[in-house]
Amino acid sequence: MLVELVPYLQKLQKEGESGRKKITQITRWLTIGICLVQAPSYLFGLEALGVPADAFILGKTPVFYISSTIILVTGCIFAMWLGEKITDKGIGNGISILIMVGIIATLPQSFAQEVASSSIMFVLIELVIWFVIILACVMLVMAVRKIPVQYARRTASGGYEKNIFGARQFIPLKLNASGVMPIIFAQALMFVPTAVANLGSIKDTEWGQSMLATFSDIFGLWYNVVFAALIIIFTYFYTAITVPTNKMADDLKRSGGFIPGIKPGTDTAEFLDRIMSQITLPGSIFLALVAIFPAFVVKLLGVQQGWALFFGGTSLLIMVGVAIDTMQQINSYLLNRHYDGLMKSGKNRKAVA
Repeated sequence: MLVELVPYLQKLQKEGESGRKKITQITRWLTIGICLVQAPSYLFGLEALGVPADAFILGKTPVFYISSTIILVTGCIFAMWLGEKITDKGIGNGISILIMVGIIATLPQSFAQEVASSSIMFVLIELVIWFVIILACVMLVMAVRKIPVQYARRTASGGYEKNIFGARQFIPLKLNASGVMPIIFAQALMFVPTAVANLGSIKDTEWGQSMLATFSDIFGLWYNVVFAALIIIFTYFYTAITVPTNKMADDLKRSGGFIPGIKPGTDTAEFLDRIMSQITLPGSIFLALVAIFPAFVVKLLGVQQGWALFFGGTSLLIMVGVAIDTMQQINSYLLNRHYDGLMKSGKNRKAVA
């Protein structure tokens, strides 16, 4: 997202491999800086998270905060290094895999608690619903609208032949081009109502108490209504930033491509923008439904909250998205290994007579 907003990063991205290395280096330093800010905040809020006071063996001294901050930042650097090593080996996106593993780590415990508190038949029904939601998430991640593109055939002089059809391809416009970012943005703003309700002049009023009770329950009705509305708004916002229809139209025009029935240039950009607006609406609604589905599971089926979080939201979408991306990269790697020219360690195959 920052690349699309910052002109300097856009310039680096156009420089090729050297520019990408510079962007990666900037990302590393920004990540370390954010961790240096978040680590003390996390340590100061440990008691609010339920950590007892007698757990602080060194006491809440500067030594404790400094040493703990160093440990957390070191762990952040190690996680980045490990993620890059995983990416370099061609398994998939390393950081995404680490995030997915962290989410899956709580799955067995949550499922075991649900099995212990429910009947086998009810658990089987829950698993069927869970698999259906996973299939829906796969459809949401993979769904694309294909825009046909026609490329005119080049002549020997470098021009284009008229009235002769060339290669025909498609521009894949994703139904959910924003991924899980709208959910993350919406979750970041959902603390605002409770923060306002806790203000000194509002906290003791009836309105403040009502707002605090309403937005403290993440599975409540009004919490999820506001949450879904924010997701739809942020989906449009993020899609408008990250899908450069003007750049796509210019690239098509320079490469001799055009959409049948649409003039190259401005008309093509407007057409692509209109199509993106049309497919973003159902995509945003679908994304919002997936995000708030755990609330339906808790309120209607009485599922435990820890297990219900795997029925939607960022957890399920990240798991599905990372799994699909990893499988695609592994399949690409397995395909390439059959062609010796694409692999550094490949050996020349003998022709079969």
